This record gives sequence, C-alpha cells and structure tokens, in this order.
Amino acid sequence: MKMKIKTWPHFKGELPSYQSAGASGFDVRAQLEGKALTLKKGERALVPTGLSFEIPLGYEIQARPRSGWAAKHGLSLMNTPGTIDADYRGEVKVILVNLGQEDVVIQDQDRCAQLVVCPIYQAQFELVSDLSDTERGAGGFGSTGKA
Repeated sequence: MKMKIKTWPHFKGELPSYQSAGASGFDVRAQLEGKALTLKKGERALVPTGLSFEIPLGYEIQARPRSGWAAKHGLSLMNTPGTIDADYRGEVKVILVNLGQEDVVIQDQDRCAQLVVCPIYQAQFELVSDLSDTERGAGGFGSTGKA
C-alpha cells in the first residue's frame, strides 16, 4: 500500500520505516526542536511527530506505545490505541503518559510511539427492539471468570 506523507517545518531526521520484514508498526520520533521533555510520574504530554498522512479511505492509523519503554519505564499512550482517521490531515501528535515510578526524559528524536495501518469497517446501524440471546447475555466486567 502506498501512503502519502507530509513533513512539517519542525520535522527533522528520516521518514519513518519498518524495522523488520515482519513488523506491524513503524516508529515515529518526538520532534521537540532540540529540547528534552521530562514527564514526571503521572504526567502526560502531547508530543509532536512533525508528520501528516493521507490515509486511504477504509483504513486508519493506530498509535500504540513502544513495548520497551512501557516495560522498562511505564511510558504509555493515554488513549491507546489512538486513532488517526482517514480524513485527518493535521500533524500527528501522541499523548504520552508516565505510568511508572520515576521521571522519564524524552529527548528530541527519541522514538516515542509506533503507528500501525489498519483496515476499518463502518457499521450500518439497524434499530431493533431485541437482540439475539447468548450464553453470556448481559454479563459485564468479570462475568466470564478469571481464567
């Protein structure tokens, strides 16, 4: 799939790329204009990537945390996965959150998130008075047990 990508004036570095033949996501880098960003525990920040995408209709881009930072430092995305809609043309920014126990310093050009291109389907809603029965029924959180 070909996808058009635009860089913003504050973007520097190389365009994103997949790091292996089987990679699902590509990393994006923090574009902090040479400054470091310190996220104290519990804090969040909107981090610019300097990139915009022309996503084909029928697809979205999902923003996801990078597993290494999540495991080692508790760094995640506030709305994971974040959705970038096909009709959005603005700069992609990610909402980083520090869920760890110590401050995390994000440097300019650090790989701050991974983006995954995913197909989407839009539902056609039909109003009904009843839904079909299932074994679970209306059982909610924890209703199916722990295992």
